[in-house]
Amino acid sequence: MTATAPTAHCSILLLAGGRGQRMGGADKGLIAWHGQPLVAHVQAVVRPLTDDLIISCNRNPERYQAFADHLVSDAQADFPGPLAGVLAGLAKARHPQMLVLACDAPCVDRPLLRSLLALGPRQPAMVREAGQWQPMFSLIPRHLLPALQEAWHQGERSVLRALLPHGLLPLECPAGDPRLVNFNTPALLQAHAP
Repeated sequence: MTATAPTAHCSILLLAGGRGQRMGGADKGLIAWHGQPLVAHVQAVVRPLTDDLIISCNRNPERYQAFADHLVSDAQADFPGPLAGVLAGLAKARHPQMLVLACDAPCVDRPLLRSLLALGPRQPAMVREAGQWQPMFSLIPRHLLPALQEAWHQGERSVLRALLPHGLLPLECPAGDPRLVNFNTPALLQAHAP
């Protein structure tokens, strides 16, 4: 099996549409780490796995375009949260499954993503780190889009709560798994500086 074997089955969504409050309002995906934007590190890991790489961004689309096949943005203004980005991504995705990752998790690796893909294709899957669900490491079948849209219209804003009724499968990871760190504060970014 080659590194690109999952291509026919998987779209990938990188979520970069947040407000960046814990980063002082900065666009997290574009913050430099090891000389490149955080999103570039994640994109380098996932690019061999798909021919359908989507980035959800609500700012700086001209900068994100270089890293994606497609850009999407939230249907509602004022940064309504990651579920909005997931819905936009699913609506654009070309493959039956969509991996969802945060733009500020540059230590993710392909073995973790392949393990998530192996749990599909009909049910959603999500990393669970020492019993805690990690929604920014998820696999969502595209056929769930209508159900997730309905949950949104009913007021749901949590990716986890929206997926739980659909037989969410866990990918168990140990506490402190370094692949799962999100650089979502200046302190975390500084702690992992070169």
